[in-house]
Amino acid sequence: MTTGAVVTADRADIFSPTARGLIEALNAELSSRYPEDGATHFRLDPEEVAPGRGTFLVAGRGGRPLGCGAVRRIEAGVGEVKRMYVAPEARGAGIGRAVLQALEAEARALGCVRLVLETGVRQPEAIALYERASVCMAKDLEGR
Repeated sequence: MTTGAVVTADRADIFSPTARGLIEALNAELSSRYPEDGATHFRLDPEEVAPGRGTFLVAGRGGRPLGCGAVRRIEAGVGEVKRMYVAPEARGAGIGRAVLQALEAEARALGCVRLVLETGVRQPEAIALYERASVCMAKDLEGR
């Protein structure tokens, strides 16, 4: 992987072949990490990334798509990061960081002052990226 080329993160149509390929790769990876019956991979509906509500980005280097991510506004002032993915061969090369920074900018443009995300315990690469980017974590507690 060449690390000298500039990383780009551009808006993309969630139905484009490039976006679909990245989402399929993400879903395949999630299925391999969470193979148990009943495991779900949260989807992202196109209207959630429609102009004024959110955006879907494809990231790459040298014209080669290597990752993606989305942000959607979930309530006034609050956005949520969704569908973050970086191809395994490109991890550690700044693609995820570039996507997250671009999503933060998109969230600000949507009027968000807070950005939340959720990831799974079997995704250490994602957890490491988010720990480097955030100083606040939260956990919803179920009533008992």
